[in-house]
Amino acid sequence: MTTLMVIAKEPVPGRVKTRLTPPYAPREAAALAAAALADSLAAVLATPADRRWLVLDGSPGDWLPPGLEVVPQVAGGLDERLAAAFAACTGPALLIGMDTPQVTPELLGEAVAPGPDGADAWFGPAVDGGFWAIGMASPDPALLRGVPMSTASTGRAQRDRLVAAGLTVRDLPTLRDVDTAADARLVAAEAPGTRFAAALARLTPAGAR
Repeated sequence: MTTLMVIAKEPVPGRVKTRLTPPYAPREAAALAAAALADSLAAVLATPADRRWLVLDGSPGDWLPPGLEVVPQVAGGLDERLAAAFAACTGPALLIGMDTPQVTPELLGEAVAPGPDGADAWFGPAVDGGFWAIGMASPDPALLRGVPMSTASTGRAQRDRLVAAGLTVRDLPTLRDVDTAADARLVAAEAPGTRFAAALARLTPAGAR
């Protein structure tokens, strides 16, 4: 039973995308977060899977599309929250964040499809040194616990953990997370047809007003 997961925060001003403020106001940063989340959820909903989960910090609202099961995040650091999400899965599972609105169903589908490489783990590195996707054919939460998160070497440390456990890792394309205003512009240019790109186009940074 294949599970696709998106881990996310409720898009509330002041709680999400705080590195976008400035140049954007908190409500604008939240609007960008909501658009990025909508793109991510749409990609997951369009990808074949047995279960699709939103692993959420916060409460679902009218922004949540049908077809997703909401699973509350546990308390603790990001490594513990990721581990808990995988602990709830049976069978292959792939988890992505809400910060890569350029992700596509084709990319997600290829990630978990059986391939000649015999991979039993999938890893999507991010430009900033982290990772945007991680998956395992047989989820083992222990492979996430204790990995230092939100550092320039997080991705390398997490991938090394998978390899050290004897897993064959299929590497996915490197994507850029939306963390800063510069990231937002680059991602929108890369994926101009997304909700995120449209939301960004409607905003003017405070310094340019």
